[in-house]
Amino acid sequence: MQKTLVLGVIGADVHAVGNQILNYAFTDAGFHVVNLGVMVSQEEFIEAAIESAADAIIVSSLYGHGELDCQGLRDKCDEAGLKGILLYVGGNIVVGKQPFEEVRQRFLDMGFDRVFGPGTPPEAGIAALREDLADR
Repeated sequence: MQKTLVLGVIGADVHAVGNQILNYAFTDAGFHVVNLGVMVSQEEFIEAAIESAADAIIVSSLYGHGELDCQGLRDKCDEAGLKGILLYVGGNIVVGKQPFEEVRQRFLDMGFDRVFGPGTPPEAGIAALREDLADR
């Protein structure tokens, strides 16, 4: 059965190139992608996930404010009836150069299932999705 992903660039971020690359890569890998584009609010991610019965929400950010934009997303998903939905985040998700393991841990603590740093190839996300969605 084809798995559905909600994909978008969170907050005030207008970086569209990475979003289109991910959209193509995930679609080519056999996923049904609901691509919300850029400047997506937490609420828009959640509404689209509910409407499409999504298996995962993929949050992208390139302008560095992802940490702020993503705070509380897991709680909002849970409150909206999306308890346990896979939450992925990737890109330049914090301001400045910070050790990635520390950044990764902060996002895991916020309830994200997977955290991908800048320059991660789409294949890494595809492999993680296949692993995480295998039993669902």
